[in-house]
Amino acid sequence: MENFYLYVVMCILLIILPGPDTAIATKNTLAVGKTGGLKTASGTCCALLIHTSAAVLGISALIVKSAVFFNVFKYVGAVYLIYLGIKTVWNLWKNQGIVSGNIETVSKYNKTTSCFKQGFLTNLLNPKVAVFFFTFLPQFVDAGTSTLVPFLLMGITYTVLTAVWFLFYVLLLNQISAFMKQPKAQAVMEGITGVVLIGFGIKLAMEKANH
Repeated sequence: MENFYLYVVMCILLIILPGPDTAIATKNTLAVGKTGGLKTASGTCCALLIHTSAAVLGISALIVKSAVFFNVFKYVGAVYLIYLGIKTVWNLWKNQGIVSGNIETVSKYNKTTSCFKQGFLTNLLNPKVAVFFFTFLPQFVDAGTSTLVPFLLMGITYTVLTAVWFLFYVLLLNQISAFMKQPKAQAVMEGITGVVLIGFGIKLAMEKANH
């Protein structure tokens, strides 16, 4: 493969850009703590390994080139993001986390949250990740050579870099949130990330495939 170090630099720049994965990791770190954030990141990385396998097997190309498959992934992913956002805001309102600052009620809700599943499905159901693997990875493969090993190497590299970034991000966010002891402040931040997730879902629903 060509320009591996350039690929690594480009991956780092793409990974640190805020997106649905960052939003869900932020929400779960603020809501559940370090464990919730790390479980979310683990789910994201597992989904990336599946995307890597799909790229190696050519499934990503099928998703990107087929309007039907792309739209199915797009709308399912969009609905899931919007669902998570609405659920977050609804639970805060229902439990009066923002109004009364009832930290016990909010914590009870947090314990029922499946952080790994949320991180996994948020990434897996995002067709833009499949588009990334299909369009970005081939640029770093020598023309006329097999893509199997290079795609596998680049996919694993991207996953490892993602894991390292989220480990740093979650630990940093957890330290910062330690200063936000007021239940109202935590609830407000959760509410903001809920709205952001809804926004990402709407944006994803409006996304068009590049054929």
